[in-house]
Amino acid sequence: MSGSLQQLSARLTSRFPWTSAPLIVAAPMRVLAGPRLAVAVSAAGGFGFIGPAAKTKAMKDDLEEARQLIKESVELRDKLSDIAASSSPSNLPIGVGFQLWSDDLATAAQLVQQYRPSVAWLYAPRDEQKDYALWSSTLRRASPDIAIWIQIGTVAEAELLSKLAQVPDAIVVQGAEAGGHGRAHDGLGLLALLPEVAQVLQQNGHENIPLIAAGGIVNGRGAAAALCLGATGVAIGTRFLAATEARISRGYQQEIVRARDGGANTTRTVLYNQLRGTVGWPEQYAPRTIINRSYVDHVNGVPFDTLQKLHDEVVVRGDQAWGPEGRVATYAGASVGLIHDVRPAASLVRDIQRDTVRVLQSLQGGKL
Repeated sequence: MSGSLQQLSARLTSRFPWTSAPLIVAAPMRVLAGPRLAVAVSAAGGFGFIGPAAKTKAMKDDLEEARQLIKESVELRDKLSDIAASSSPSNLPIGVGFQLWSDDLATAAQLVQQYRPSVAWLYAPRDEQKDYALWSSTLRRASPDIAIWIQIGTVAEAELLSKLAQVPDAIVVQGAEAGGHGRAHDGLGLLALLPEVAQVLQQNGHENIPLIAAGGIVNGRGAAAALCLGATGVAIGTRFLAATEARISRGYQQEIVRARDGGANTTRTVLYNQLRGTVGWPEQYAPRTIINRSYVDHVNGVPFDTLQKLHDEVVVRGDQAWGPEGRVATYAGASVGLIHDVRPAASLVRDIQRDTVRVLQSLQGGKL
């Protein structure tokens, strides 16, 4: 990492003193990233996030549970005794994610005021400039110490953020490799996207905004590559679906471990949104999912009404709903083929950090 990137990295770990470098962030995957995963990641020296709930007000239960888990965490108590021992901590050592198109701002503001998470991660607005400005200012008023991270997937979004009256404290740059809802038509791979985003920010006088790389990162090699591109930390989603603390069904988790060759076996499609009855997503977003029988039949021309019937029939079968012959949404990133086991989140954080450092040291020494 260059000197300036090291300074940005040091700034992040200084602001969030339970973390260690290289910074590993567990992304706020909707529903799937709950309090157990978030606290486990932060306790291991990473930065854990709680994902958006089905309804914004339901996040209250997650934050209440997270607060209790933090108080009980020996690791966090050792690192941050003033936070872990307090019944009303000034800042929880976790973050929360909000989907702006569907979440309620007033409720979100009440939650961050009451529970004081360290970061609010904002994503998926309807009106980018208006919504990002409104959410950022409102949450900062509700909790003055909160950091605002905004997720983008295009260079154009970076241009827009650089012109906000209050720029974000960090920008999450999500490549097209990412699982879940990303850019539907104009996404770009992280290798090309992150350096150009950095260039745009520098041209607009915002080179000091830390960039968190996301999309297709599941191990130390991917994390090291992202840092070489100019990231100051990495956000990981799909790999943490195969953590023991993930809030995920067994069938879904087994499919994450089973799947191979993400280029051939994952795709972006709104089909599963339609089958699930998930409506309202802005048209510029579509999720990446593991291909299964629903998508194969869809491509082969099976009518939607038939797909819906078959989907609804299999949903009640529990873990049998997943797999190549399954029919339900299985959101995952393109690097899913690099995931081979289910492990505790702490083990994942420490192994990825160790392997990242090892790769970077090998590059500096001229060895691969």
